[in-house]
Amino acid sequence: MGDPDRPPPAGCAAEHAHPGDHASQHPDDGRTARDSGAEGVPILAEDPVPMHHPVATGPARHGAALAHGVEAVTDAATRLLHDLVRDQRERAALHDVACADLWGDLEAVIGGKLLRPRLVAAAYLGSGGADLEAAAHVAAAHELLHTAMVVHDDVLDHDEVRRGRPNVAGRTRARLAAHGVPRAVHDQQAGAAALLAGDAALAQAFGLLATGAVPGDVLPELIRLLADGVATTVMGELLDVRGALAAPSDVDAVLVAELKTAVYSFRVPLETGAVLAGAPGAVRTVLADVGTALGVAYQLVDDELGTVGDPVLTGKSVLSDLREGKRTELLRRAYAMADDAGCAVLDEHVGRAELDEAGAAAVREVMVSSGALDAVRELARATGQRARELAVDGVPEPLGGYLVGVVDDLVGRGH
Repeated sequence: MGDPDRPPPAGCAAEHAHPGDHASQHPDDGRTARDSGAEGVPILAEDPVPMHHPVATGPARHGAALAHGVEAVTDAATRLLHDLVRDQRERAALHDVACADLWGDLEAVIGGKLLRPRLVAAAYLGSGGADLEAAAHVAAAHELLHTAMVVHDDVLDHDEVRRGRPNVAGRTRARLAAHGVPRAVHDQQAGAAALLAGDAALAQAFGLLATGAVPGDVLPELIRLLADGVATTVMGELLDVRGALAAPSDVDAVLVAELKTAVYSFRVPLETGAVLAGAPGAVRTVLADVGTALGVAYQLVDDELGTVGDPVLTGKSVLSDLREGKRTELLRRAYAMADDAGCAVLDEHVGRAELDEAGAAAVREVMVSSGALDAVRELARATGQRARELAVDGVPEPLGGYLVGVVDDLVGRGH
């Protein structure tokens, strides 16, 4: 997500990557070589750290060691996920092929940039943790939780494609068509499969914490954190869906970003890593605040790139959000800051399913001329700077420097 030509962020050796590397891709897009931790290294390293051995014989006290440890934990978490899906698919096949297909469809959408497992690993190792097996289980739980969230999010949005490939509903629809099932039932069957697949992933995310790999003294707090994260995300999703019933100027898009994105994608992974490592309460609190600020800044930038970004660099459409009439902070400020003529342009084009590039360009012109784009960019910069300052002032090294690099990559992507 960051510019590959940039020098490595503070606290990280040049040969290792941050969760935010590659500005040209969304955090949930397919991984690249640098995403695995080193140029040319496959996603699953050929010389993985053994599951039952501490990382690098002890806590990661230096930037390079922390970066290496993060990749070792992430690779171990990836193997855990592959094993879990294989086992669940084999178990499901004993009952019916359709049950096995459900897990096969989930496997197709699991993975990507693995941002959340990396944040868990960084917070854990950077707080003095050294148990790779425990960290990998918590990291894998976060990735499976994320999978459940995106599967359910696609149901809410009636989407059947993710990262350019059919998602659970899309794959289900294709199988139904191939088997000659009447089209009249495709919508119901595809939607039901996606809903159930998300439920299955959510359940197994918590199941990963119950395997015995996670120390019992911290297990209740970890379960509480993940459960609270899910509940908070549900509130954010609900506000996002209900926002369609309100005028763009009446929707608190920043609150939605915090509840829907920042908490489960940034705050909770950092908190759970710290709790697992037994970090002091003060460090845990700062990490939670870093995660919240970073998550909001990330979403502000993401929404900007979905309207005025370069699709070649970001891989994101600059028409879909406008066609949907997505209630973003950029759209809210455009309505608040534009004159009557500008608001009329927004009314004419935003939310129109057949919106073309000419209409989108007219909307962007209003966003620029009204000052809304600059205002949102400044808000994202200031929010990201808040996360950066919290990491510098309140998080011990090398974790503080690692997180500064994550902030710089994610908030600066696409620019």
